[in-house]
Amino acid sequence: MPDVLDATPYDALLLLSFGGPEGPDDVIPFLENVTRGRGIPTERLKEVGEHYFRFGGVSPINDQNRALLDALRKDFADHGLDLPVYWGNRNWAPYLTDTLRDMVRDGRRRILVLATSAYASYSGCRQYRENLADSLAALEAEGLDLPKVDKLRHYFNHPGFLQPMIDGVLESLADLPDGAHIAFCTHSIPISAADTSGPVPGHGDGGAYVRQHLDVARLIADAVRERTGVDHPWQLVYQSRSGAPHIPWLEPDICDHLEERHAAGAPAVVMAPIGFVSDHMEVLYDLDTEATAKAAELGLPVRRSATVGADPRFAAAVRELIVERAATERGQQVTPCALGSLGADHNLCPVGCCPARTPRPAAAGADSPYA
Repeated sequence: MPDVLDATPYDALLLLSFGGPEGPDDVIPFLENVTRGRGIPTERLKEVGEHYFRFGGVSPINDQNRALLDALRKDFADHGLDLPVYWGNRNWAPYLTDTLRDMVRDGRRRILVLATSAYASYSGCRQYRENLADSLAALEAEGLDLPKVDKLRHYFNHPGFLQPMIDGVLESLADLPDGAHIAFCTHSIPISAADTSGPVPGHGDGGAYVRQHLDVARLIADAVRERTGVDHPWQLVYQSRSGAPHIPWLEPDICDHLEERHAAGAPAVVMAPIGFVSDHMEVLYDLDTEATAKAAELGLPVRRSATVGADPRFAAAVRELIVERAATERGQQVTPCALGSLGADHNLCPVGCCPARTPRPAAAGADSPYA
């Protein structure tokens, strides 16, 4: 029997994700949820919806979350961590508010949240916290006793998140000509949002969002060099830009980068989606479809390396993060596990971290109204 691991004071883990449609009839309502309050016309939503319709109207993200839930529950059981795992989404069923209501009715009083976003940014962290605050406000209006909710720290530089990506890049390189370049891909965001990502003292020049991705890219590139003896050229690139064209977003775009690499004589490129936990729609369409088509047009050999998904090493990393955070909450001395130059990220988002353009309440941070 495994040793029993102590999750006290926590009595549940909530897997909090973005959500996605599970059939053609879900696509437009899902996109309306995602864009609520932005005044985006239905015709534009239908254009974006074509990305989903070409895959039967189904986003892969929900099945990938189900696989991650299974992996977490198996890992916890195998290692003696007695902690039930729930799942809630921001934009589609199972909705976050419904899941939190179920957790309260199940008697859960101290909840730890795992967001399926590894890096600091408004859309990747604070917006999740705002959604948590919205759901807690809804439960409070129903007269329910509110649980205390904390969020696991960003895990971009945890070995259990990095090792599957390192292996994925190595496997992709093995299938390409010598001298292949590596394009480390992540979601583009407005430069203004990047510059204000992370705690206030680090704002500017891409903020924590760019620094964290660059650190991960260096760690993977260094590991590839150590394993192969080859120093592959690499660059951090972006994808999935949306929004008004006059607003500056992080560049270069992956398709522009492929054109540049081809013009410069690169023999091949690995597209490594380090900014994404799983192969959801933006990986499936923007990389596997759009960028791969651009590479074929150029005659440039490319491979897309694997995301972490439900890899057992990632599930183990989540367990380690839970045990680490629980020990910290009990007042024990803890040495956090993190690689690279940035060290372990904060457990509690400070005031001014990844601010919204319009201030809104956010849970699980130093400025939480639900402390």
